[in-house]
Order: sequence, then C-alpha cells, then structure tokens
Amino acid sequence: MKKEHILVIRFSALGDVAMAVPVVWALATQYPDIRITVLSKAFARTLFDDLAPNVNFMEADLKREYHGFRGLNALYRRLVAKQFTKIADLHDVLRSEYLRARFNVGRYRVEHIKKHRKQRRQLVSPRHQLLRPLPSPFKSYAEVFERLGYPVDVSQFHSIFPEEGGNLNLLPAAVGPKKSFEQWIGIAPFAAHQGKIYPLERMEEVIALLLQKYPKARIFLFGRGEQENFYFKRWTEQYPQCLFVAEHCETMYQELILMSHLDVMLSMDSANMHLASITGTPVVSVWGATHPLAGFLGFNQNEENVIQTDLSCRPCSIYGNKRCRRGDYACLNTIPPKRIVDRISTLINN
Repeated sequence: MKKEHILVIRFSALGDVAMAVPVVWALATQYPDIRITVLSKAFARTLFDDLAPNVNFMEADLKREYHGFRGLNALYRRLVAKQFTKIADLHDVLRSEYLRARFNVGRYRVEHIKKHRKQRRQLVSPRHQLLRPLPSPFKSYAEVFERLGYPVDVSQFHSIFPEEGGNLNLLPAAVGPKKSFEQWIGIAPFAAHQGKIYPLERMEEVIALLLQKYPKARIFLFGRGEQENFYFKRWTEQYPQCLFVAEHCETMYQELILMSHLDVMLSMDSANMHLASITGTPVVSVWGATHPLAGFLGFNQNEENVIQTDLSCRPCSIYGNKRCRRGDYACLNTIPPKRIVDRISTLINN
C-alpha cells in the first residue's frame, strides 16, 4: 500500500505561516506513519525543519523561480515528482488555486481552507456591522485535514521547544544566561500597518514605567527594518537594560530561542505575537484597527491579556491596512501606557 504523503501549501506573511505550526505538529504527531511536506517561502523553513521527524519543508520562490503561470507550471511538475497522495491548501489565493486546479485534473484528493470572507466583511462593515467571533485559522486549518480524513487535536501543542525552552547556549554573548532575579520582557512594537502600531512615544513611556517597576529587568526589542533601527538604537542608548535583538541574533531560530525564555512578550497584532505563541510564551497584545473577533489571536493566548479600546468604529479592518475612518487612530491613542504595564505586571507577578 502506498504511504500517504500530504502536501501542505501556505505562502503569505510570517504570522500566517506561524499559525499553521500547531496544526501541522498535531497532524504529524497524531499520525506518525504519514509523510508531510510544507510548501512555503524560504523564511518559513525555521518553523518546520525540526517540528517532527515526518515533516519536511520545501521552499518556493514565487517572485523569481516560480513567477507567473510558466513558473507555477514548473512548480507543479516538481511537486508531482514528489508523489503526493493528498493536497491541503491552507492559503486559498490565486497561486494556490491554480496549483489546486492542476492537482484536481490529476485526480488527487484536494481540500482547501474556508476563509469566511462574507463574515469578515460583516465584521468590519461601517453600516451593517455584525460583531461575532469568526473561526480562528487554527480551526480552519484543522478542518482542512479533517476533510482529508485526518482529524487533529491541536490543544496538545505547547511549544516548538521542550518545556525548559530553547538552548540559550546557541545565542550570542550579549544575551547571556538568565539570572534568577531578572525579569525578561520582550517588546515588538511594530506591525505591517499603522492601524496596528501603538504610538511610539507612548511605547517609550511603557518602557520607562516597566524599568521603574522592575529595575533589574531586561527588555528585548524585537523587529527588523528602518523604523526599528531608528527607535531601537535610541531606546537602547537611553535605557541600558534594553537590547536590540536583531543587532545580535543573526537568525530567526535564535530569536525564537530567546522568546521561549521571556516572562512575557508585549506585541501588536503582528507576526511576533504568533512567534512568541508557538514558543509557549504569554503575550500581552495591543489591538487597534483590528480585533481578536476576526480569529487572529495568538495560539493558546488568554483573552484577558488583550489590550484594546471599545469604539463603535472598531474593528474597521481585518488586517489593519485600511485608513482610519476618524483620522485620529483613537483605538490606539486612547490606551494609557499604565494599562499595558499593569497587565504585564500581572503576568510577571504570577
């Protein structure tokens, strides 16, 4: 009998791919006799390479090597050679739809994610808003595998690392060991869109308040980019307890190891929320234009650690990429720094 070999397709942004990790782990551990290959962008390799013995990773450069229909046809021919038996499309965009169509013609068993687009439009509608929780991607991913004949229990996943966390010896000397009297706090203040970023002058107030309350704390600043370089260098000069993680950690794997040893991560509705979540770290998350009702809260995160303001115009966007209808981003500007610090303190004290 031919051994089952499932192709899992998920391109997109880092946070979306990270949300597939608990579900793929559950599939791999609960069905150890099947083979699984995750097809994604190169950055995602770190998330899946050591996830389980029966999980492999295959990268696809959709901008160059597999660009356009000619490129997708070349990718399809490469995939066919792998002798997959079932296809799980966890993305459902034009590229994955095209690959799905080719596999369907080839009489493969193919299933894809249901994105509940109508319910999403209702959630952010300015006139006919319907505030009800949408299924999380974790549930939607799991439903794809159930339709393929493999129901999974995602609740058993805790972290990509053992209970004691990742190996701190693999990190640069600037991080060092975690001392018993220290509190390790991660802060990831940026996101892809303005509607998801807490005002940076107030984030600096959060840092100052945290260091007043916990003078022996170490604060690790996560993120890469021009804005991160500007603000993080300024903050590390002003607050010696702050460390600009990207200046010392060369790989995402090293950042994940560090996250697994944090007492708490403070993040926006962004990829770092999801990365910290798959390392088993509690996250205090700040939400502006977006809303946890859309289903994108980090895996196994407590809703009590969500910081948000109730406004009649919220949520105005699923992904935070829409202009503020009011023009003042009150959803973020009305959140006092002390409220964030108090929530972080609750987790540290517990």
